[in-house]
Amino acid sequence: MVASPVMPSADQLSAALAGSESDLARPAILDLSALAVRVARLQPDVVLVSVRGPLVKVVVRAVVGATGRRPVIVTGLPGISVPATKMAISHRAQADLFVLHSRRETREFAELAAHMGIGQRFGLATLPFLPQRTPGRRPDGDVIFAAQAKVPLDKADRLELLSWLAESARRHPYRRVVVKVRAAVGEQQTHAETHDYQSLMAELRPPAPDNLVVAGGAMSGHLAGAAGLVTISSTAAIEAVALEVPVLAIDDFGVSASLINSVFEGSGLFGNCADLVEGRFKKADPAWLADNYFHGTVGDDWVGQTMELLALRDTTEFALKPLRRGTMGGVVRRAWDRKRALGRFDRSLTGMIALVIGTPVRIVLLATRKFSQRGSRAARR
Repeated sequence: MVASPVMPSADQLSAALAGSESDLARPAILDLSALAVRVARLQPDVVLVSVRGPLVKVVVRAVVGATGRRPVIVTGLPGISVPATKMAISHRAQADLFVLHSRRETREFAELAAHMGIGQRFGLATLPFLPQRTPGRRPDGDVIFAAQAKVPLDKADRLELLSWLAESARRHPYRRVVVKVRAAVGEQQTHAETHDYQSLMAELRPPAPDNLVVAGGAMSGHLAGAAGLVTISSTAAIEAVALEVPVLAIDDFGVSASLINSVFEGSGLFGNCADLVEGRFKKADPAWLADNYFHGTVGDDWVGQTMELLALRDTTEFALKPLRRGTMGGVVRRAWDRKRALGRFDRSLTGMIALVIGTPVRIVLLATRKFSQRGSRAARR
């Protein structure tokens, strides 16, 4: 695990790796230079780069710089990755293989990459955390709400959603309604959270009933025997479907790319706040399942594609693909990328110099871009 500002806490790591092999239970935490030393010693054939987008190119540079004959670089996105985005592709453009988790994702990402003029291989892999499809529902079990840091984003919307959960808890006093969070207050997660549910609970009027609780831990543990799962667009919905736990994807705030819930169109899982309060959950449409995450492992091709790339590496010149954006600036730009991605974990002098030089430049560029966009909108009117 690369030391960075978004490292998980010990509790988050334990929850994420619950059920993993023992050698994965306590991964080493390495800074970038230590990672390069380890790569230089091991000289791996394949490196899986599983980090946030801005950190991908930083890690790729360290890996390639530490090896005599560069390894095959594999990357990917965890969980639900619909809709495909240009940013996700741009950040990972140097990878030899980009792993996704549904037929729809590989299709839509491939179409977007082609439109961007980026030659990228996409591989298909079944989500690794999906349990065997076994009946898991208990009518009197907990209702689990899979909370997300950025969806919905506004405080008013998050309070309204919490009030619906509270009302559901009042209507069904015999079971708990659990707000399952990814991070406790102060812990890091993939997306920064501005209005956490634990703090918002104190603002509920009327006050939250005793059977509405906030909890962390592994989602698999919460879903075991659950009555249903509620979410806007969490990947936990896919995990629940695998367990045959019914799902309710709330659409009161709309269906859009920003809510990350367009993936559920056609699934049969959408419902509204009335369904939530009354405890009416949904079953997924079989045709949607086949195109979205339940294609079966027989369709997985990422291992085969990796082997093809290894063979290519052994028989041809295996040059690293160029980045399509963020390349101007040479050494200073690379130091800027590293400092921005690693924060206090980058202690290099070049990183500090790049930050001092780059910060005001970035402010000017962002202001110029914002002004230009306003001008374009005004011209269209």
